[in-house]
Amino acid sequence: MSIEILTDTRPHAPDKYPTEKRPVRLSARNLQTEEIIRMHSHDWGQLTYTPRGMLQILANDSTWFVPPFRAIWIPPRIGHEVRIVEPSHLRVLYFHTEFSPFEGNDCLVLEVSPLLRELIASMEEVEAGSKREAHLAPVIMDELHAAKHLPIRLPMPRDKRLKSLCETLLTDPAASLTLEDYARQVGASSRTLTRLFEQELDMSFTAWRQQMRLAKATPLITSGLALSQVAAELGYASQSAFSAMFKKTFGESPSSFFRHK
Repeated sequence: MSIEILTDTRPHAPDKYPTEKRPVRLSARNLQTEEIIRMHSHDWGQLTYTPRGMLQILANDSTWFVPPFRAIWIPPRIGHEVRIVEPSHLRVLYFHTEFSPFEGNDCLVLEVSPLLRELIASMEEVEAGSKREAHLAPVIMDELHAAKHLPIRLPMPRDKRLKSLCETLLTDPAASLTLEDYARQVGASSRTLTRLFEQELDMSFTAWRQQMRLAKATPLITSGLALSQVAAELGYASQSAFSAMFKKTFGESPSSFFRHK
């Protein structure tokens, strides 16, 4: 059963809001599996990060699985929901709008460097409003500007027929059914579904399924499942086929990607 943690648009208390004098603030808490921070938004941007656990973020008609030592940037006034996939040490940096590290309304998944990890940890320890807190903020900004962006986003459709198809695929990522098979299930022609994939998601059915499988790989690998089992769970013919596709997308092997650097 899911547990609602947050239902309004504020974090915990006004003293946690970022201001011009204190533009970067940290909120830290530990959450258990299946806990949910319900859909909400606020006037500042946030960097959502966990050094331990697994997060699923819903925002901008997309979903992201965010593993340890990665983080997601969520711009100001963007509605978002946080789902806890595994027990997580949730660490959220709030950024005043005048001190935003990124422009635009797109969410971004970022590599968290060793230095940025230590900076976030230091924000937990510093005295509120101290000179040290003020000195850490621009260094955090600099690390975010240099952070590598990761293609973990999985766009989700609004059309009911296409949404039904995509949710079916998410439930059974290893299924080898064709688009024609799914068309019969959702009551639309394969031509219509092909058009909807391009119009709503800007990719083909095959490309979306591949992206979905890679997104689903994240929680499976971090749970400790062997790569051979992950490949089978996701419908790949072999571990090497899965590893090759993973490396093509992320630029490194699964074992390297999920190694604590």
